[in-house]
Order: sequence, then structure tokens, then C-alpha cells
Amino acid sequence: MKKLRMSKATGINFLTYALVIIAFVVLQVMGNQGMLSSTLKGQLVPICAYVVMALSLNLTVGILGELSLGHAGFMSVGAFAGAVANVALSVSVPDTGLRLALSMIIAAIFAAIAGVLIGIPVLRLNGDYLAIVTLAFGEIIKSIINNTYIGMDVDGLHASFVQNTLKLEAGGRMILNGPMGIPGIQKTSTFVAGFVLVMVALVIIFNLVGSRSGRAIMALRDNRIAAESVGINVTKYKMMAFVTSAALAGAAGALFAQGQNTIVASKFDFNTSILILVFVVLGGLGRMWGSIIAAAALTVLPEMLREFADYRMLVYAIVLILVMLITNNPAIKNFFESTMGRIKSGKKAKGGAEA
Repeated sequence: MKKLRMSKATGINFLTYALVIIAFVVLQVMGNQGMLSSTLKGQLVPICAYVVMALSLNLTVGILGELSLGHAGFMSVGAFAGAVANVALSVSVPDTGLRLALSMIIAAIFAAIAGVLIGIPVLRLNGDYLAIVTLAFGEIIKSIINNTYIGMDVDGLHASFVQNTLKLEAGGRMILNGPMGIPGIQKTSTFVAGFVLVMVALVIIFNLVGSRSGRAIMALRDNRIAAESVGINVTKYKMMAFVTSAALAGAAGALFAQGQNTIVASKFDFNTSILILVFVVLGGLGRMWGSIIAAAALTVLPEMLREFADYRMLVYAIVLILVMLITNNPAIKNFFESTMGRIKSGKKAKGGAEA
């Protein structure tokens, strides 16, 4: 009988799932045993949110091959849409877990709509032009949120733009107060919800990449002219990857926002987009497991260096530079490749001897 052989991509996918599950189980056990500090416990939900952000951006940058510098804009759309939905559903949906799930779905839908609206004009561009325009759209989204006012009373939700002209009934509540953001958010995000969202993001991305559509997307990345010559619809597949990436970023934004007491639009600025891009580049373009490790490590690292006070960001920057130099050093890459080659050849020789 012929042995069923698992493809390399499938093996890496299963290893990535295993990595996330093992990390979740270990952290849960450590948390139950009181082995995690309060600081690290507070970082678990943001870590999950940033991991999903890194995965979603890797879909655009690593798989599609387009540089986006406005990814924090989709995160902000999801964060504010999810937080508003959470408050609006607080009476009709008392269960916090169900309300969190619904708010993340709503956030993903709003972020996907924003992705479509932005993708229609933006995806006609390439390279540096695309990066500059996505950066501009990220700033536009932030400006729109800063000029939006949303309140809720017995008559439902009310909204106004530029100026706060809302006249709420007695007992009404102001939810989004322009540049003041959303204060007093009920914390409904949990580490379990973050783990589920990471797994959902991995399933969506791996299934998309392994499908016919994923192969078309990667063909566009490798050679757009050749892909067009064989009948691949450039706009369709670019939009598919871009909107999927935006929807996942929106869900991550909702998870992040509902783990905070207050959120403001300035939190999701250009610096946040660059930070997420650093996760992707450091972990490796197209390598989802690398994005997971990089996002988790670089989210925790500044907190671990907090005791160094004024020097912690300097140390953080030096660590980033050293890691980038090491991971892009040809000699080190060749060393690891040759080592793995020896291990594989040794296993094959051992298997042949046993046969």
C-alpha cells in the first residue's frame, strides 16, 4: 500500500495550529496556578488582537504582495463599531460571551465594507503609490471617527457628525463622543475569545491560500502580467484578499476595544500600522507562524523592559535591529538550511536501513 504523504504547506499549517493550541493550554494552566503576573494577564487579550492583525496584514503584504500602511484604520473601524454594538446590545443580549461574538461579527462586517470602499479606487495602484494612498485612507478614517457622535436612549441609536447636536431623552447615554472616544467600556473580551478568534483567522487564511482563489492571488503577486495573460481577474482577487484582511482586522479591533476601559481614535494611528507591519516583516512575509511569534514577542517585550524606564524603548529598538540582521543574514540561513538537510537525510537513511 502507498503511504499517504502530507504536503509541506499542510504540515506547516498543522504545526501552526498546534503552536497556538499548546501556547493557549500552557498559558491557561499557568494562569490557573497563579504563575502569571497581573501585567502579563492584562496583555493576553491585546496579544491575541495583535496576532490577528499581523495575520490579516500578512495576507495583504505576504500573500497578495501589496504594501498597506493603513491597516490600523480597519482596526479602528472594528473597534468603534464593536464597542458601539456592545453597548447597544447590552439590554437585549445580557450574556457577555454572546454579545462579544455578535459585536465582533458586526465589527468585521463594517470593516469589510470599509475595505470595499477603499479597495475600489486603491487596488488600481501598485507599490509605493498603494502604500501612500492606504496611509491617507487610514488618516481619513481616524478623522471621520473624531467627528462622529453617537448616543442611545429609549428611542434607539442617534448619530450626528462634525458637531454634537444630539438631544437624548432622560436616561440616555452618550456612547461615542467625537475626539473623546468611547469611555466606560464594559470589559467583555477574554483570553478564550482571543484564542478562538486567532484559530478562526488561521482557518480562514489557510483555506483561502490553499484554494484556487489563493493560487490566483499568489500568481498576481509573483507576476501580474503573466496572471492576466491566462485570464485571472486582477481586481476580483485583489479585492478578495484585501476585504478578507480588512474584516479580520475589524474583528481584532473589536476584541481589543472591549478589553479596554476607554478607546480613542488616536490609538489607531500611523504608528500602529507600522508596528503591525514590523510584526509581519519580522515574522517573515507569507509565514503565518512567524507573524504569530513576532506579534506575541514584540507585544510583551516593551512591558518586560519597563523596569529599565527611559532605556526600554532604546533596548526594544536594538533588539529589533539585531533580530532583523540575524534573520536576513545569508550565512545564518545557510547554516540552518544545511542543518535541516542533514537531519532529513539522516532520517531517510535510517528509514531505508530499517526497510
